[in-house]
Amino acid sequence: MLSFTHRFHGYNSLRFVYKNGAVSRCKYVTLKATKNPRRTHSRVSIVVSRKISKRAVKRNRIRRRLYEWFRRELPNLESPIDVVCVVTSPELITMSASDVDAMLRSLVTQANLYKDQSETATIETK
Repeated sequence: MLSFTHRFHGYNSLRFVYKNGAVSRCKYVTLKATKNPRRTHSRVSIVVSRKISKRAVKRNRIRRRLYEWFRRELPNLESPIDVVCVVTSPELITMSASDVDAMLRSLVTQANLYKDQSETATIETK
């Protein structure tokens, strides 16, 4: 699970990302992200509406799956950024882990949130 320091919620925090964030979409998820120079670390929020599932168990399962993916990928992402992941389809509950991984990887790549690989290669050679 993603640590508490890398998560955020609350209307005002989300409003900043909704207003200023760049959007990437797929069939299942909308990803909004923006750089936040006021922070020293990246933060992630997962929004799963009650329209997706009436049962909290299913909504929390989706949240846990997405938070776990971000926990694994956080060292590879630019920092500091704020990311809001809005789930738009209940099919995410039954998707395989590899499909979720591929979908989120393509969204993050589309949003240009990964660290520049050429930059890290030049640092390692020095």
